[in-house]
Amino acid sequence: MAHVLVTGGAGFIGSHLVERLLSLGERVSIIDSFDDFYDPAVKRRNIESALTHAQCRLYEGDIRDPAALEAAWVREPIDIVVHLAARAGVRPSIKHPTLYADVNVIGTVKLLEEARKHKCRGFIFASSSSVYGNNKKIPFHEDDRVDHPISPYAATKKAGEEFCYTYHQLYDLPMTCLRFFTVYGARCRPDLAVAKFTRLIDEGKPITMYGDGSMRRDFTYIDDIIDGVVRAIQRCGAFQVYNLGESQPIVLRDMIATIAKAVGKEPIIERQPQPPGDVDVTYADVSRARKELAYNPRTPFAEGIARYVAWFQESHAATVS
Repeated sequence: MAHVLVTGGAGFIGSHLVERLLSLGERVSIIDSFDDFYDPAVKRRNIESALTHAQCRLYEGDIRDPAALEAAWVREPIDIVVHLAARAGVRPSIKHPTLYADVNVIGTVKLLEEARKHKCRGFIFASSSSVYGNNKKIPFHEDDRVDHPISPYAATKKAGEEFCYTYHQLYDLPMTCLRFFTVYGARCRPDLAVAKFTRLIDEGKPITMYGDGSMRRDFTYIDDIIDGVVRAIQRCGAFQVYNLGESQPIVLRDMIATIAKAVGKEPIIERQPQPPGDVDVTYADVSRARKELAYNPRTPFAEGIARYVAWFQESHAATVS
């Protein structure tokens, strides 16, 4: 039984990972600052159930604060760190580049220092498909050059990968970087397109479609992502980078139509120019993850959206009542 530290463990992906690890019999510690990027009460609800488990502990604190990080190691040694905590989102990063650099880069380095100091046997870093920028070669492979990020968020994730490699080389810290491709599902962050469009269509309000609707995203269902993360934890050694995606890009127009069908309402669409920082397509080559992690995404987009909408409607009904 391993002791796993999950930073950002009260968030969308983190809370799902915490529950999966507990179900596998692992001990789990959570570090989360409950910042106001979105309603902290949502994050607290995310982990209500997990915190009733005897093998789960919560440490409220900021990953930039060494004292907060040290507190997580005081009770017992941590075997594996899964670093999910970050300021998220491409567009907000353009408005607040300094904040994104501080949290995503400096925070990551401080966490790496703790992992090094305490001789952790594995470190999993949550990266992003955004590091590929407007890569002309598709699908995106881990060996492609990622020297041209087009948003501060993407640049911070690229920098995080580089620091992970440096710590592996200097200190022989086993390191795995996971490039997530547009994750969606229950507890989806409210700023993400699937969550936002579902809510607006359900409420009969207009949704904004950027560009001509031809942008493509490799939407990946949360259960498939968590499968990949768990397999990475189990196999973490040396240094490696993996794409975790569905490898089935969805056109924006089709994404909207799929959500509308699941909700049962016609969308009201307002067109706007494509904003800076948004890439034209994301498309994961997952052959390395399939081979080395036995990663096998299996949730078709329509099925994943149907599950998400069912969760959304149930959650909304519970909130209203």
